[in-house]
Order: sequence, then C-alpha cells, then structure tokens
Amino acid sequence: MKRNATAVWNGTIKEGNGNLTTQSTTLNKTQYSFNSRFADGVGTNPEELMAAAHAGCFTMKLSLDLTTAGFTPDVLETTATITLDNGTITTSDLVLTAKVPGITEEQFQQIAEGAKNDCPVSRAYNLKQSLQATLIQ
Repeated sequence: MKRNATAVWNGTIKEGNGNLTTQSTTLNKTQYSFNSRFADGVGTNPEELMAAAHAGCFTMKLSLDLTTAGFTPDVLETTATITLDNGTITTSDLVLTAKVPGITEEQFQQIAEGAKNDCPVSRAYNLKQSLQATLIQ
C-alpha cells in the first residue's frame, strides 16, 4: 500500500504560505504557514498532522489487538501530542481513555503498551514515545 500527499509553498518562510492536499482529498489545498506552525495562525502544520497520524494509527492498532484478545471496545479516545524542540521533533505522547467491557486493568495496560510499540506509525517515528492509558469501568 502506498499513500501520498502534496505540499505547495509560495514565498518566503515568514511571509509565504502553502497548502497541503492528500490523496483522498480529505485535506484539499488545506492552508499552512509560518503562523499556523509557530504561532496561532489559521491552518494546519506538520506536527499536527504527525499527531493525527500517530493517534489514529495507535487507536486502530489497539482496537485490532483488543478484538484479537476477545474484547470489544466501546470507546477508545487517544490524543497524541508532538513536541518540536529547538528545530527537532523529540517526542510523541499518547493519552488514551478507553471503555472496554470485561477487561482487567492489567490486561488493558499490557495490550495498550503492545499497540503503542507495534503500530506502524510508532515504529516509523524515531523519537521518544510515551503512553498514559486510562480504563473507564
């Protein structure tokens, strides 16, 4: 499987702007700029897209792993926070809240940690990753 996205940039780094389009057109000429990346400008940015990719991939992998272990999750909600520090993306921190009937805390933590380690985006990101997983009973 291959997926693609296209970035177009016009102008200088601070005064210029660009847009991103994904193969599915979910992002279709979605704007990004210096301000949307480093200030409070309107639009997206690479770190936000990395966070979305990690949250989405991890959550799908966790659903697969829970289902394979015989559990049906009611809700899995993950927030990923990507940290850009001194020009380097250094961490991706996952915060998960889940409702999974019939699972013990120990089973849940073990399966969640495995999903963090094994999801394709986790494996692709060569950076420090953390997981805070909360099971709602």
